[in-house]
Amino acid sequence: MYEKVFYEIAVILGLAAIIGIIVMVLRQPLIIAFLVTGVLSGPSWFSLIKSHEQVELLAQIGISLLLFVVGLRLDLRLIRTTGPVALATGLGQIIFTTLFGFIIAYFMGFSVIGSLYISVALTFSSTIIIVKLLSDKKEIDALHGRIAVGFLIVQDIVAILAMIMLTAIGGGSSSTDATLGKILLIAGKGIGLLVAIGLLMRFVLPKVTRLLAFNQELLVLFAIAWAVTLSAIGDYLGFSKEVGAFLGGVSLASTGYREAIAARLVSVRDFLLLFFFIDLGSRLDISIAGPQIHNAIYLSLFVLIGNPLIVMAIMGFMGYRRRTGFMAGLTVAQISEFSLILAALGLSLGHINMEAMSLVTLVGVITICLSSYMIIYSGVLYRWLGPFLKFFERRHPYREDITPGTCELPEVDMLIIGLGNYGSSIARHLIERKKRIAGIDFDPQALQIWHSMGIPVLFGDVGDPEFIDNLPLNCSSWVVSTVRDRDLNMTILHLLKERRYDGKIALTATDEEETQLYYSKGAHVVLKPFIDASEEAADSLTEAMDLFPKDIDLPLAIKEMRLKKGSVFAGHKIKDTDIRNLTGITIVAVSRAGRVYLEPDPDFQLFPGDRVVMVGDHSAIRHAEDILQEIEQHEPAISPKRFATAEIEVSPHSPAVGKSLAELKFRKRHSTTVIGIMRDEETIKLPKGNDIIQGGDRLLVIGTPEAVEKIKNSVL
Repeated sequence: MYEKVFYEIAVILGLAAIIGIIVMVLRQPLIIAFLVTGVLSGPSWFSLIKSHEQVELLAQIGISLLLFVVGLRLDLRLIRTTGPVALATGLGQIIFTTLFGFIIAYFMGFSVIGSLYISVALTFSSTIIIVKLLSDKKEIDALHGRIAVGFLIVQDIVAILAMIMLTAIGGGSSSTDATLGKILLIAGKGIGLLVAIGLLMRFVLPKVTRLLAFNQELLVLFAIAWAVTLSAIGDYLGFSKEVGAFLGGVSLASTGYREAIAARLVSVRDFLLLFFFIDLGSRLDISIAGPQIHNAIYLSLFVLIGNPLIVMAIMGFMGYRRRTGFMAGLTVAQISEFSLILAALGLSLGHINMEAMSLVTLVGVITICLSSYMIIYSGVLYRWLGPFLKFFERRHPYREDITPGTCELPEVDMLIIGLGNYGSSIARHLIERKKRIAGIDFDPQALQIWHSMGIPVLFGDVGDPEFIDNLPLNCSSWVVSTVRDRDLNMTILHLLKERRYDGKIALTATDEEETQLYYSKGAHVVLKPFIDASEEAADSLTEAMDLFPKDIDLPLAIKEMRLKKGSVFAGHKIKDTDIRNLTGITIVAVSRAGRVYLEPDPDFQLFPGDRVVMVGDHSAIRHAEDILQEIEQHEPAISPKRFATAEIEVSPHSPAVGKSLAELKFRKRHSTTVIGIMRDEETIKLPKGNDIIQGGDRLLVIGTPEAVEKIKNSVL
């Protein structure tokens, strides 16, 4: 028997791989491939699936891991902000769909009980499918993603209560008191479960995970066991497996190992979820469902259009922007596995016939397929439909409001979009360089960290065109996007150009193709984190210190250090730094871009990123490190509007006559650079330090207006 099950699974996986390749070539969602595999494996086509229990078991484990990972990523502090809207949209959509779905089903000729079952089945959206799609799009942590997960959990809980009530109604003799008693019993069990998990979170789980963290394989094994165990407990207590698994993830979300656990579970989760979609598709029997195709189309349109509209209306009333409501609304544009379970329950109790069961199954397959496309291409759909959805937005959507034409932020040098690891790193370095920044992100936790440091922040989703359209751009001369998403960056670039933003724009690219694209579309600077980091890593691996003997025995210290961008000595020649007189050390080598310069001469110019090898006594080395790493306090502003150029004629009686540029030290003393000397008919471009100034020379200098005035006074 087990060999047959193994062969069966092997054939199904092979079919899924083949269809998956075809779907990938056609650039279609992979979920569609899995559903098609299930339909082909079902009774309507090849009848490959005989071991339904084994397939369903694998599917249930995959579902448990999916909801467990979602729970792992939940920040309990977000419940205060997303809880009310999740509850309102979840319950509001259920009431709306049940009411109008009942009317539609009743006019289709179904009985009162049958219509009730069908309408309730249409209310529940698939938590599994939505979370999978949002995770693939990396939108699970976006504002609309968090709200969607919230009201999907609300729907799951209501689904459980609905099954209890419908079972009681079908029993005929069951009293209202008995039904109420069952609901109160479920509520009591739920409170007990929450208390037990809370105690484990407080006293047990942190110690257990800390102990298991010494062995990553054991930590992951524990996480899977915990997810499946909580899923089973939730099911045993009368809740769903999904609710139990979700609470299991929440219980570990406060530990320091949640990211490591989540990262290792993703591949296992995705593989096991394959069986859920295959099982779902295999339930469709075309021969039975065929006669219901017209009714299924009508109900599917109701679910695909009506459910998102009610979510948008509720969220708009609560003060959210129409884009957030639209994105969240699309997640309820299908029915879920709970709908099929509910219909199967009604069939087993004799409340509905196979005709109603087939109708619900067919609506499920249609809506899941079409809503998958709607969610994947949600950005495109919103660009098309956004202008027609203003009715679903308040005049002042206060929960995401930025008042146009005013500056809610203090005047800053840069608006940084995206405060993840890369964006936060850039922000810290800019602060070191005395730049004034403001941050924008949709993660309240990240914003709270920067706000506590006194950095002005704004909450918002940069994928929302209206959010960008209302940014206080007049407060900043730079907009820097650290988002590594081509579509979002192109949207940002387009909208900034459309608003005639006259500042500078910096975007982040993942490869050379994106770099060239952004430059061609008008970006002033393109950040390349992977390329820059790999180049810096290569420089670190080719240290100049490797050329020195390891067993050197001198009464002096040898130290290599990297010259930071923004160092007061970056861009200066060694002789201009006067580092030897200041500290007593000597620079004996410089490593740059993998090349080592031994015994650099005094005219050797230092650049940011150079690795400088110094020789001197220990105290001198420490002093030199402090000086070389000092960040320029009076850097020229980034905006070219704050630079000036001038042509200055040198008087024959000027004290500068007869001296070299190196002696005059214009850059060090006045923060200006001599970029040319015009002498009679000759022009000396980019003069060297040993060029001598003569009376009557005309110097071309560049620097701040104040510095240019100072240099005029020094040479006249």
